[in-house]
Amino acid sequence: MGKKNFRKNKGGQKKFGGRSGSNKRSESWTEVERENAKWEAYYKAMKIVPEDEWDTFKKHCQENLPLTFRVTGSRAHANEINQNFIENHVSKLQDTEFEGVKLAPRNLSYYPNKLGWQLDVPKTVIRKNEQFAATQRFLVLETEVGNISRQEAVSMIPPLLMDIKPHHAVLDMCAAPGSKTAQLVEALHANDETELPTGFVLANDSDYKRSHMLVHQVKRLNSANFVVVNHDAQLFPRIKLNNSNEFLKFDRILCDVPCSGDGTMRKNVNVWKDFTVGNGLGLHSLQVNILSRGLQLLKKGGRLVYSTCSLSPVENEAVVASALRKWGTQIKVVNCQDELPGLVRRQGLSNWQVFGKDMELKEKGAEGIPETAFAPTEEEAQQFGLENCIRVYPHLQNTGGFFIAVFEKVNPDGASEEGPVAKKQKVEDGANGDSAPQKKEKLPRNANEEPFIFLDPKHPELEKCWPFYGFKEEFPKDCTLVRNATGEPLRTIYYVSPIVKEILTIEDQKLKLIHGGIKLFVAQRNDTGNCAWRVQNESLVTLRSYLTDTRQVSGNLKLLEFLFQEAFPKISVIRDTNIDKEFSDKLDQFGEGCVFLTVKRDGPNEEDLFLPLWKGKANVNLMVNKKDTQELLMRLFNIATTAKDEGKEAIYQRKAEEDKLARREAEAASVTASEEPEEASEAK
Repeated sequence: MGKKNFRKNKGGQKKFGGRSGSNKRSESWTEVERENAKWEAYYKAMKIVPEDEWDTFKKHCQENLPLTFRVTGSRAHANEINQNFIENHVSKLQDTEFEGVKLAPRNLSYYPNKLGWQLDVPKTVIRKNEQFAATQRFLVLETEVGNISRQEAVSMIPPLLMDIKPHHAVLDMCAAPGSKTAQLVEALHANDETELPTGFVLANDSDYKRSHMLVHQVKRLNSANFVVVNHDAQLFPRIKLNNSNEFLKFDRILCDVPCSGDGTMRKNVNVWKDFTVGNGLGLHSLQVNILSRGLQLLKKGGRLVYSTCSLSPVENEAVVASALRKWGTQIKVVNCQDELPGLVRRQGLSNWQVFGKDMELKEKGAEGIPETAFAPTEEEAQQFGLENCIRVYPHLQNTGGFFIAVFEKVNPDGASEEGPVAKKQKVEDGANGDSAPQKKEKLPRNANEEPFIFLDPKHPELEKCWPFYGFKEEFPKDCTLVRNATGEPLRTIYYVSPIVKEILTIEDQKLKLIHGGIKLFVAQRNDTGNCAWRVQNESLVTLRSYLTDTRQVSGNLKLLEFLFQEAFPKISVIRDTNIDKEFSDKLDQFGEGCVFLTVKRDGPNEEDLFLPLWKGKANVNLMVNKKDTQELLMRLFNIATTAKDEGKEAIYQRKAEEDKLARREAEAASVTASEEPEEASEAK
């Protein structure tokens, strides 16, 4: 799961890294030594790599990770961003080196459609290298708007092996911080250009605060098919949709469980000093319980992916073997050798030793050692097929370490759907436990804990919106909601997909709901008598196919460039410049309020744009935020910006304030002059 290891000092505060002596800010950080005798002895004994590979394996473990990212979004959108990156950055860095290492990005060989990238130098080098300045700006800007996602290469593998389709019911059992969850949501929306998904992603995390942080991580994807809940994954509740006699089962489940995280030592150097065998042992029973619960919730024919960023067999193959022992022929570990070609991998282990916290070898029955931690018998090993598990090592493709096992539910008949859950085992300090939800901590500013209250489609405020914007009859008008105690649309109206509405309105609700829905309308001060609700950017992809041309207008690229750089330009100025006569003529037909602007583009890798425009009495304004504006200026018009640029609205506001101040000063000077004594006036 990749959570950072930490230890607590005597005051109970988390203490990261290794300062020498005092905690004073003036003292410098001490470099963590990337050596650990226990770690080396443990993994040599496990024989996770051949003896002649050990030195190479260890050397890679001691080095910093390269920077990796993936291009996100629908197919057409992702292809455009990717082609932009290739033409404007990859090609220009082909011959650039730093200390003998090429800076040119290269494709991750196993990531589909060549949308995954790796730079074999640490990000600290990229930030300091002048030749990389333009690419660094590209990476920052595209990350901020959600067009690329910086993610560790091996972390991308589990979602790719889930084979998610837009109609699937997907559960992410241990979702925070959310990079894999984002991949699941993206896969669900892969066909948005032709058809919106009918499935959903239900993301869960046991930590209350982290579940709210998860919302922020995935919110940029603007999915109406995404829900966040807060439960202990071991005890994830069974849910039954209204009017259904059966409990909901999932087509795809991700169990990226809490782990000791020793496969992350290239980015989390504290692993070197904090590694103990006890970390993995303490988490083993928790991992067994989460996997078992996941398999109970899996649909027949469904696929479950179990993964950790640990290399220990106790946290990996032992957990898989425990599930196979319990479920027998009802499940199988899928051989994924033909999936993700280009991924260099090693087979899972069928034999390993178990060490205690004292680093002494243990036998079955030893105190404090779960029996399921031990290797299977020879007979079990032949049946289990643990070799079908996937091990990824740092030296194979310059990555972190990872473990993945893909399960398929073959025949659930007679399965123990609600077997007893083992008692939780104490987890040592320094390991990453998945404890019951903690007491509420301070939440992010935008966290919303209000109820989900659905609106009547004939609510007077909604009745203003449907005809004004030209909503088609097919739009699910009963899927709008508010999140306030009054149940009335005061400021914001949200929208969820029909299947998410079914989840949110379960009568006997057992889910601890955190988030669901995208902003559809926000109240706008409007004195014209027209619709006072403004459509929000995050709902545009969902809405586009449901809108008639009632409030739609087309524009050319020259007009778009102008609107990106000018805030609230006068409609008369746009008409007089003749920048787009067709646009000006059509705009005159609309009353005040929100209008949708379509900009057609002709290139093979260029998608059309669909953007919101506000029309006032005499002005218009393109309602695109500062970061999206900067990204589009760079991508469409090769106009560079910096993070310090104010943005067009801020410049407009500043100029307005300056003009107001100048008028006041002029008025004050005029009053002063008119109040001068007659003698002074005559003297002049």
